[in-house]
Amino acid sequence: MNAKTLFLGAALALAVTLPATAQEADHSAHQGMAMETPAGQSPSTEAFIAANTKMHEGMAIDFTGNADEDFVRGMIAHHQGAIDMAKIELQYGKDESLRKLAEDIITAQEGEIRMMEDWLAKNAK
Repeated sequence: MNAKTLFLGAALALAVTLPATAQEADHSAHQGMAMETPAGQSPSTEAFIAANTKMHEGMAIDFTGNADEDFVRGMIAHHQGAIDMAKIELQYGKDESLRKLAEDIITAQEGEIRMMEDWLAKNAK
């Protein structure tokens, strides 16, 4: 295979994969840059990465065109992510003021999730 054929083949392969790669990059950026756990990370880092990934997957809702409903559906996953991260702080964190904040976040976000789930039950189509 000569250099010209190799170059044309590479250019064609790039032209075919670039749009898909751009879409994946855009999706990843929108999803908070889905993270992979590098080997040797601390248990808390692994837990935060998992919680962040779960939250962003949950926020990838099918939009209805109803701003209220879309807001609530996205925020439920967002709030659950905050709860999950606060629980990681309680499991691994040592700073008492941050542990108190984590407890407050759990209490507040759980209440707001209940309110939003009630709203969806009454108002979602």
